[in-house]
Amino acid sequence: MIKFHLIRHAAVALALLLCAQPALATEPIQPLLAELTRPNAPQLPANEPPALVPADEIAADETTAATPVADLFSLEEINGNGADQNELALPDIDLPISDIPLALNSKVEYFLYYFQTRGKQSFSHWLSRSSRYIPMMKEILKREGMPEDLVYVAMIESGFHLHARSWANAVGPWQFISDTGRRYSLRIDQWIDERKDPVKATTAAALYMKELYGMFKGDWYLAAAGYNAGENKILRAISMYNTSDFWEISQGSYLKRETKEYVPKLLAAAIIAKDPARYGFSDVAYLPPIEFDTVTIPSRTNLELTAKLSGTTYETIKELNPDLRHWCTPPNYPDYQLKIPKGTKQQFELEYAKIPEDQRFTEKILYTRYKAGKRDSLKSLARRFGTTPVALAELNGLNAKNRLSGKTLIVPVKQTVDFSREGRTARATVNKGNYSKYYTVKKGDTLGVLAKRFNVSTKLLTAWNNLKATVALKPGRRIIIAKFTEKNGEMVPATPKS
Repeated sequence: MIKFHLIRHAAVALALLLCAQPALATEPIQPLLAELTRPNAPQLPANEPPALVPADEIAADETTAATPVADLFSLEEINGNGADQNELALPDIDLPISDIPLALNSKVEYFLYYFQTRGKQSFSHWLSRSSRYIPMMKEILKREGMPEDLVYVAMIESGFHLHARSWANAVGPWQFISDTGRRYSLRIDQWIDERKDPVKATTAAALYMKELYGMFKGDWYLAAAGYNAGENKILRAISMYNTSDFWEISQGSYLKRETKEYVPKLLAAAIIAKDPARYGFSDVAYLPPIEFDTVTIPSRTNLELTAKLSGTTYETIKELNPDLRHWCTPPNYPDYQLKIPKGTKQQFELEYAKIPEDQRFTEKILYTRYKAGKRDSLKSLARRFGTTPVALAELNGLNAKNRLSGKTLIVPVKQTVDFSREGRTARATVNKGNYSKYYTVKKGDTLGVLAKRFNVSTKLLTAWNNLKATVALKPGRRIIIAKFTEKNGEMVPATPKS
């Protein structure tokens, strides 16, 4: 019994001791609990008891102490509503001042990066040539009432290379195909290609973009896309997706990748070109601006003669006049405006007036290449191309025993220009300030279908194209599907006469 009481008293004493020293009892346990519940939570100092915190403050306190975790989001946020997170992650770039709207998004940012990395060498060449043509091009755009920063369309089209030619046979700094070039009064034939002339082509591009700007109700992004793909392609895309927002349209599969990338590429080029050093282009060797005098040439004249009279070289005259394809100014082009080195106009005009008209031009033979067939002979080919067998053999280093089949020969050609359709006479059919939009008829098209597609009456379509309401449309025919007129510097739909 005594033993039992001693054990009981010892237990009570131990309990009293534990109650008297709570801090000493709990302190070794607290770090372990904290580590189990919050592995990364900081441990309390050994000599400081844990503070008592109200229950409603525990969550906030632990959130502050814990290491940050990844952002959480719902499926709706990642698919759509969370798009703002991507915008916030873009670099902090102050967009330069521009007279066309600039934007910065992931697509533009991609080309900003591309031009500074893989495309840096090409972009450096573009910048180098840009200084040669931008001042003159901006002046023309301003004269036509267009934003001056549209010069960057020429930058991404050709890199300001006057002789650029695309896989689709678009030519010149503004990359006109022949149909569009002729539509804006550019002459294109075997003697001249005005798509390569920086003055004439820039004027044509300004008129075309003015028409596109009016057609797409003042949206430069749609106008630029129309410049690349053709206005009809963009009109169909707007109708297909029921939106006029370029960025929304470019999300679909209808437009080609080239057109989808055209606008962001244009914006990136403009952003960099306005502040090249900021983007790593601080060592570009800029070319001097092109300068020239213009003289009127009343009749065909040899370029060798114009070079001699202006005190320069044939190569310089050719460089200043990239539209000329041969050794002379073109036929049937009265008052052709020839460019000569700046400061030589007075000297040229004085000397040129002394040269009789019949001594200004020397006729030369033009040649082309011809692949001979099985039945071709020197005699038959000479007869076909208006020469002699001896001359043809000498020209190609042949003799009478050589077999011609399969050989590519140089042969003379006759002038093939149809000046009833080519040349300056075509300009008389173009009314200044009035423009028509064309569509190439495809199989299955009818007047009713096209009228509905382009939101115009069949009556107007038949009137514009001199058609009968019952006529079948032949695939390949180009017809007018809209007309525009210039009012206060903008293109607006022409009001039909009642």
